[in-house]
Amino acid sequence: MHATTTPLIPAQTTARKPRNLRWRVVDIVVASVIGVASGLIFFAWNTAYVPLSAPLTPLLPGLQALLGGGWLFAGVLGGLIIRKPGAALYTELLAAVVSTLIGNQWGPLTLVSGLAQGLGAELVFAVFLYANYRAYVAVLAGAGAGLALAINDLVLWYPGSAAAFATIYTVSAVVSGAVIAGLLSWLAMRGLARTGALGRFAAGREIRADV
Repeated sequence: MHATTTPLIPAQTTARKPRNLRWRVVDIVVASVIGVASGLIFFAWNTAYVPLSAPLTPLLPGLQALLGGGWLFAGVLGGLIIRKPGAALYTELLAAVVSTLIGNQWGPLTLVSGLAQGLGAELVFAVFLYANYRAYVAVLAGAGAGLALAINDLVLWYPGSAAAFATIYTVSAVVSGAVIAGLLSWLAMRGLARTGALGRFAAGREIRADV
C-alpha cells in the first residue's frame, strides 16, 4: 500500500495593499479647483433660484427645497473624485466661501450652510469608511447633504415652521440632494474619468479597469 501525499499549494496572499488616505498635492489642487468652480456655479444658481422657486412656493409651501440640490453637488463630487477624509467637507465649504465672496442674498450665513451641507455628505462617505463610491453611496451622500440643508434652513430661516411645512421641505431637500447632488455627480465623475482627466485618481483607474 502506497501512501498518497497531497502536494502543498502555496498560500495565496489575499490581503490588499492598505489604502493611503493622506492627501497629496494633486488632491489639494483638484479639490480646490472643484470647490472654486462649484462656487461660480452656485453664484449662477443663486440668481436663478428666485424665479425658479416662485411657482413652487404657492403650489405647495416647502416644495422650493426641490431646488436645493443645485447647492449640494460640490461636496459629493469632491468626495467621489478625491476619495480622502475631509474631501466632501472641503469642496462644499470652499464653494460656499467663493459664493459668499462674490456676493449673494444670504451673506455670511452661506458659510454655515456650506459647513452643514459638506458635513452631511462627508458623514455618509465616512460611514462607508471612504472605501465605497458606487452610485448608491453617491445618492446617499447627496441625500445626507440634502437633510443637512433642510435642518440648517429650518433652524436659520424658517424657525417655528408648521410640521407640514417642515416635513415637505425636508423630503424635498433630501430628494433633490439624492438626484441632483448624488446621482448627477456620480454620472459627472464617470464622464470625467472616461476623458482621462482623472488618471491620477482611483476614479479614473476604475473606469480603465471596467473598459
